Amino acid sequence: MAETFGHHPWTVQDLVAGVSSGRVRLPDIQRPFVWGNSKVRDLVDSMYRGFPVGQLMFWENTAAEHTKAIGLDSKSQASSMQVVDGQQRLTSLYAVVHGQRVLREDYSEELIVVSFNPLTERFSVPDGATKRSSEWIQDIREVFESPIDARSKYLEGLEKARGVDRLDRETERAAEVAINKLADVLKFVFEVVQLKEHVSRETVADIFVRINSQGATLSSADFILTWLSVFWEEGRQAIEDFARRSRFTPQEITRLTGKQVKWTPKNPYLTLDPNHLLRVVVAIGNRRAPLGDAYNALRGRNPRTREIVPADREKELEKLKNGQSRALDPKNWDEYLKALERAGIRTRAMVTSKNTVIYGYALWLIGRTEFHVPVDELREVMARWYFMAQITGRFSGSPETRAQEDLNRLDGLDRTPAAFKEVITSQVDTTLTEDWWSVTLPDDLYTSGTTSPAFTAYLAALTILDAEVLLSTLTVKDWIDPSRRPVKGVEKHHLFPKGYLKEQLHVSTTRQINQVANQALVEWSDNIDISDKAPGDYWPQEVADKTIGDERLAKQMWWHALPEGWTALSYQDFLAARRKLMAEVTREGFRKLSDPNYSPKPAAKPVPSASEPELPSFDELVQAGTIPVGTYLAPADGEKDSLAEVTENGTILLEEIEYRTPDLAAYADGADDVDGWDYWSAVFDEPVLLSELRAR
Repeated sequence: MAETFGHHPWTVQDLVAGVSSGRVRLPDIQRPFVWGNSKVRDLVDSMYRGFPVGQLMFWENTAAEHTKAIGLDSKSQASSMQVVDGQQRLTSLYAVVHGQRVLREDYSEELIVVSFNPLTERFSVPDGATKRSSEWIQDIREVFESPIDARSKYLEGLEKARGVDRLDRETERAAEVAINKLADVLKFVFEVVQLKEHVSRETVADIFVRINSQGATLSSADFILTWLSVFWEEGRQAIEDFARRSRFTPQEITRLTGKQVKWTPKNPYLTLDPNHLLRVVVAIGNRRAPLGDAYNALRGRNPRTREIVPADREKELEKLKNGQSRALDPKNWDEYLKALERAGIRTRAMVTSKNTVIYGYALWLIGRTEFHVPVDELREVMARWYFMAQITGRFSGSPETRAQEDLNRLDGLDRTPAAFKEVITSQVDTTLTEDWWSVTLPDDLYTSGTTSPAFTAYLAALTILDAEVLLSTLTVKDWIDPSRRPVKGVEKHHLFPKGYLKEQLHVSTTRQINQVANQALVEWSDNIDISDKAPGDYWPQEVADKTIGDERLAKQMWWHALPEGWTALSYQDFLAARRKLMAEVTREGFRKLSDPNYSPKPAAKPVPSASEPELPSFDELVQAGTIPVGTYLAPADGEKDSLAEVTENGTILLEEIEYRTPDLAAYADGADDVDGWDYWSAVFDEPVLLSELRAR
């Protein structure tokens, strides 16, 4: 059996020279990504100290059509060595030593710089402190290019900063030794495992997968992309190009490349990466959601014999190609995004699960390209499905299993629009039951997370219902339009302000203060005006100042789930009542999604402009037993000395007293008295005002 590999030493200088000339390149089984700057710093530091940094693996191959150059500069030689393992280390070294820009994971170009302090022998990613200090060599590339010049420049700068003609011999010697030691990093030797030229591309890909799977550094999606590099290189490239363009507008791509571009997948909801697209492609093409299963199927591996069957591999590849042609169709992507907008989703902040967007796109594609559902009908049914999937957190746990269940529901159906719509509608209806709306959703709103599925669904419902911002004439939909870039816009206002809760009600925990049921959308200027005022103080004044009318106010109070008389409620009672109302508003938004003949729910009757509920009269409180027999009444104005008692025969004057003690007197501001009287009852532990008793 022919030998498949050998061991060869390469110095850093040899490696960098090979990359620079193009002799060493990346095969397409790897992508041109590099580490973060801190990892590059640690790599250089380890080599400086003589620590082991791992092996590299090359493949002796001259097939340039299957390679990618490292860095962004042009190469002068054809490839003879392709990097199988160690791309991150080699690319980072090349960038640091030669000062060449490299591609980041977001496809942006960056120059990697590492700084060095010869006096402390520390390496650092440049920051404000290192840049201000004369003790740091700002870019170690200077040392690699010319150690002598770098040493002279450093010592001169240090002398100038310290205001001396010459440094002391000890400092000068320490700096020289450290700089020379750094220059010797170029002599650091890597052990390179070189695969022989006769080794096939498929074997190399298999080796790559095995090496990386041991350290769990690659996902199943990476394995599939590796496989695609071997068997359908242009397919992988198309996936990566589509993902890259989702980060840029057409104008930005045109500016970056110099080529006219009219369309990109960029959207307000999600920045795509190749893994996202791959999930869609294998879901619709190969009908597999678990990528591990998809990878084995694409390899043509028989699950029983574990042998590779080439015919099965070709069959799965054709399925994948078919799925990819549909997934990367700009028309399909644009139409699907309209379903998200229809579901009330306006920005990426409202997307609580990327998997919901991705698997929703897969279902949309199947409905459109296989069941031939008309675009407008598909938009409606998938908007309802998306609303259901996000609000219930369908893909928050075991997303691949959930997605496979959704795919399986479509097996064996007649390929008709009605069949697809019936399956999706049935899934939505059996999930969002009466109990779910009335019990589960209010309970899910017991959270302080403004990115929770329940709260974002409530916001989505407000956009669906064309609700107005509280105390404003502008709609929620307009204010959270992704195209808007206001300096100040809509803010989440604490209906019971933070300061009021802390200082007056002694509620101090952030989780309780920031409950989503305590937050409503208002304009930033209103939020500032309200500040930390008590609800009973700011609400009547804000309503009076806005003069928006009782009918409009009633609608806004319903949209924003404000319970009647909410300013008089205790904080916990207010939260409980508002959670139920928020759930009702969310359900109403979903009803509008589901009913083509939707008519708005009638708003509650207009409330008084002071926004306080009508209170029962004193006689009604007595007749109802709310004010029991034996209740003592004390004047609220503080001027009278009389004390009265409520008896079975009515309210009578009990006696004249010369002074009023705090134990019996119920002081008030005069607004809540009854003919000048307030009361105190033995059934309570302390004096109680009329307004408080009415609220109880």
